[in-house]
Amino acid sequence: MRVADGAARLLRFAAAALLLAALAPAASSADDGFTFKWSNGFKLESEDGDFALKFGGRIQADWTFVSADAELGELEDGFEFRRARLFFEGTIYKRVEFKAQYDFAGGDADFKDVYVGIKSRWGTVRFGHYKEYFSLEELTSSKYLAFLERSLPVQAFSPSRNSGAGVHGKRGDAFNWGFGVFYDADDFGFSQDEDRIDVTGRIAYRPLYEDGGKRLIHLGLSASEKDLEDGGRFRFRARPEAHLAPRFVSTGRFAADGATLLDLELAGVFGPFWFAAEHLTADVDAPAAGDPSFDGFYVQAGYYLTGEHRRYKTSSGAFDRQKPKRIFGKDGGKGAIEIAARYSTVDLTGGAIAGGEQDDLTLAINWYLNPATRLMVNFVNADVDGAGDADYVLVRWQVDF
Repeated sequence: MRVADGAARLLRFAAAALLLAALAPAASSADDGFTFKWSNGFKLESEDGDFALKFGGRIQADWTFVSADAELGELEDGFEFRRARLFFEGTIYKRVEFKAQYDFAGGDADFKDVYVGIKSRWGTVRFGHYKEYFSLEELTSSKYLAFLERSLPVQAFSPSRNSGAGVHGKRGDAFNWGFGVFYDADDFGFSQDEDRIDVTGRIAYRPLYEDGGKRLIHLGLSASEKDLEDGGRFRFRARPEAHLAPRFVSTGRFAADGATLLDLELAGVFGPFWFAAEHLTADVDAPAAGDPSFDGFYVQAGYYLTGEHRRYKTSSGAFDRQKPKRIFGKDGGKGAIEIAARYSTVDLTGGAIAGGEQDDLTLAINWYLNPATRLMVNFVNADVDGAGDADYVLVRWQVDF
């Protein structure tokens, strides 16, 4: 689907939804009415709660400034729309869910989350193209990350979005889980290679969860068994935590029969202070390459100078939207200010594979004007073993709705 065609379809859908919202109050009755409201996005909902439609998107406009050692090549400053997405999601008779989200930033209408599901009291069964149940940082939406980009090991090892079927659920505020089977898929959710299958699962447990998440401890375990047959090939790689940077470490493609990915998660929130850490490993079944193992980890922490706490969503076991105590421009409000730091490292050398090692140090300051708008500034130092350093200054304006 071309950009123009995809955008036109989505805009027609949005126009129809807005028209329905405008007409609903006039056509409603006491038993069958609709309300149209803003809830960090535009939402149309029936009064009995059986039907709901939410539509919106996100815009992330990024500036990149770089200085690097000559050994790393000639690197240039730049600007990009990191993400430019539109989505529609909703429920039908409370039990059926759906979502259709497309990203236009890459020049075409790539699938992101496109799925349907069935809800029950014990969990939700979901079919389509969406993120596998793996990694706290991966499952935290890019809208809610404390840094512009995800850490080195999560980039390198997390399977992210693929097409398949899964089931997920929660038990109170203490426990949630997810399990699914996925085919490796392209940017449009297409897969026709039945020999590339992921079996992925995650559990998250909170031994401490108090005061609506103002005090919590999160423990998580993710695992994925990747099965490749008939001469399949793997590649693990990562770029510095700046999207316009080249990938300084990469295994290149090599023959393999499969791999086991493991991820240990730890996070906590204690008032305005929060922290998170993950350790990821990849054990690869590749006899010709010496059955290599690769690994990496990150440690990050932040603090809200204006007294907020980092919000957490128990249904997904991941961080959620920030809401400033005082909205910028409303009754003299200044918004919320967050400072954060992260150290991450990845080692892609193992067996006969020399993919390289890299360490990143990232510092961040984030200004949340309101729940839907923020300004982010990152400084990233990328230290590539045996090659040199690159320093990046990144700036992002973000609006999501």
